[in-house]
Amino acid sequence: MSLAPLLNASPVIQLHAFALGLVQFAARKGTIPHRTVGWIWVILMLVVSISAFFIHEIRLWGLWSPIHLLAIFTLLMLPLAIWHARRHAVDRHRWTMIGIFTGGLIIAGLFTFVPGRIMHAVTFGP
Repeated sequence: MSLAPLLNASPVIQLHAFALGLVQFAARKGTIPHRTVGWIWVILMLVVSISAFFIHEIRLWGLWSPIHLLAIFTLLMLPLAIWHARRHAVDRHRWTMIGIFTGGLIIAGLFTFVPGRIMHAVTFGP
């Protein structure tokens, strides 16, 4: 395993590779730290989702790929999750955030391990 491919990648890809979701899921809910980390996570998810539109390594439909559909999903669901939290609809907020984490990070993250992509090279070598 070598971080060289990631460290040699463009800044957009480097920024795109980091996430905070697991920390947030482990934290105690409803507290000021949960809200603070939650806002940081939302901002980072916005950055990650928007940055995805500038990465075109997998081109199934012109410049676009299924990863871009997951970025759109994330951009649509983040405001909904915030709305649920502000309305104190805790279950809906929880499930929306879990959906964002699953689709926007886990499923999209699996695409990064396709041979020829940077995270594949980081994990398995060139």
